[in-house]
Amino acid sequence: MSPYQRILCPVDGSPTSNRGVHEAIRLAVALQAQLRFFHVVDLHPLLLGDGTVPVAPDLVGTMRRGGEEILAQALQSAREAGAAAETGAFEALGTRVSDAIIDEARRWGADLIVLGTHGRRGVRRLLLGSDAEAIVRHAPAAVLLVRAPEETSPEAAGTATPGSAS
Repeated sequence: MSPYQRILCPVDGSPTSNRGVHEAIRLAVALQAQLRFFHVVDLHPLLLGDGTVPVAPDLVGTMRRGGEEILAQALQSAREAGAAAETGAFEALGTRVSDAIIDEARRWGADLIVLGTHGRRGVRRLLLGSDAEAIVRHAPAAVLLVRAPEETSPEAAGTATPGSAS
């Protein structure tokens, strides 16, 4: 029996997240593990200083429906691959996305968290934060980070750009 029987995979619909989805599905099938896709509707960017959300309810509803679509797509992919899967969602109002994921892993009893990461470093990570780093540091389970492919600059790809040396 594999040590990984309950795999949690946070999803946000981004290409990076989708790489995590595909890896989580592959592992769930190979290990015959239960897979749970989890989406956080992040309302934090919409908050005012007093903690209220000054947006029309339509925007929050649109965000919810978007999350439901992301979860439905992940669930369909898992089922097509033969993985046992389910979904869950959380609305983060005043809660960091990483904290919501960690809490879900604990609540659901995940023994592995699989998530896509941009792999930001340096100033970009400091400015943007890193949910993946927070999850690795505080998760109650093992964490598998699936990196996005590195963006290739024209120079690295061998393509000349105006002003570059030949």
